[in-house]
Amino acid sequence: MIDLKFLRENPEVVKQNIKNKFQDHKLPLVDEVIELDAKARAVQQEADDLRASRNKLSKQIGQLMGQGKKDEAEAVKAQVNANAARLAELEEQEKELQEKVTRIMMTIPNIIDPSVPIGKDDSCNVEIEKFGDPVVPDFEIPYHTDIMERFNGIDLDAAGKVAGNGFYYLMGDIARLHSAVISYARDFMIDRGFTYVIPPFMIRSNVVTGVMSFDEMDAMMYKIEGEDLYLIGTSEHSMIGKFIDTINDEEKLPYTLTSYSPCFRKEKGAHGIEERGVYRIHQFEKQEMIVVCKPEESKTWYDKLWQNTVDLFRSLDIPVRTLECCSGDLADLKVKSCDVEAWSPRQKKYFEVGSCSNLGDAQARRLKIRVKGSDGNKYFAHTLNNTVVAPPRMLIAFLENNLNEDGSVNVPKALQPYMGGKEKLVPLK
Repeated sequence: MIDLKFLRENPEVVKQNIKNKFQDHKLPLVDEVIELDAKARAVQQEADDLRASRNKLSKQIGQLMGQGKKDEAEAVKAQVNANAARLAELEEQEKELQEKVTRIMMTIPNIIDPSVPIGKDDSCNVEIEKFGDPVVPDFEIPYHTDIMERFNGIDLDAAGKVAGNGFYYLMGDIARLHSAVISYARDFMIDRGFTYVIPPFMIRSNVVTGVMSFDEMDAMMYKIEGEDLYLIGTSEHSMIGKFIDTINDEEKLPYTLTSYSPCFRKEKGAHGIEERGVYRIHQFEKQEMIVVCKPEESKTWYDKLWQNTVDLFRSLDIPVRTLECCSGDLADLKVKSCDVEAWSPRQKKYFEVGSCSNLGDAQARRLKIRVKGSDGNKYFAHTLNNTVVAPPRMLIAFLENNLNEDGSVNVPKALQPYMGGKEKLVPLK
């Protein structure tokens, strides 16, 4: 959510930002919110005047009673009562107008960074840099679920009977590999100075609306029936929520946290053939990183965060690239975002395995995450998040890039301690 004062003073900048995000249907909202804000401030001013008048008249009543001027005091009391009725009416109007303003402000997209490329959708995203040499072996690489089945490592049919499409059973070496990757990612981030956290896996609605747009909420979140609770789609949600309505000492920043959680997503919409298997699912596990920092430090932390993911994948012999997300592909709260994509030798192309985002002060403004500076002044923090690793999608890249012609899978040296010292996984069939 952008600053209302900024919108009031720079409506054309906000409108141009909406155009840059190809959301022209939201352009009328800028004028609407300015009009509602003007009404709200006028109502507030009248209410403030009545409160000041009430205080003044109350003193007069005491003075008149002390002077024995009962009739005059009663007349002033009548005026106070009349003002009280009007004040109650104004306070109700003020609350209603402010709620309307807030509601609209939460649908107006955040101001994107000037470096973000302008484009309508993800087809306009821009490659930044490649890391590692993508290799296509001279033998055929099976689909990822076929590789897993050779290890008796997956059962989609049983999962479909138990929970429906979009779920899976992982078993044996594949399940162990899944857990090993998560454990390795945890220690990788701890070694980089991040504090390890296991957060709540459910959050309240005020946290949901604080960390994401309404469109994202509708497309992603599962609601717990009969309770004000949602299953998290990523631990970023509860991790940023950890700081709701807090005033943080500037000298303690930045907070650098890495969190594990299961993730639950509706994944609305149709998906192509390459998104079968365990590519796009309703339940998965993830290691995440989040940073809460001073505004002037967020650009530096943004670069550090995506580099962490690149370094982790390269340590597991997986070539990756970074892709700058264009304006139309950015969620409304994001200032800047890039995807980390892993090489798929089977598809002969890269696919997304993580996303790094700088949200500026948008989440902090919604959740009232403030910082107290050394001068005593308070300001909103900046928040960032990035995927460390998210199996089982990451397993697709791992299996394809470490597969041998005989069907065995190499275990990179960094992961061997988490796999009981195994250097290679051997298929059972």
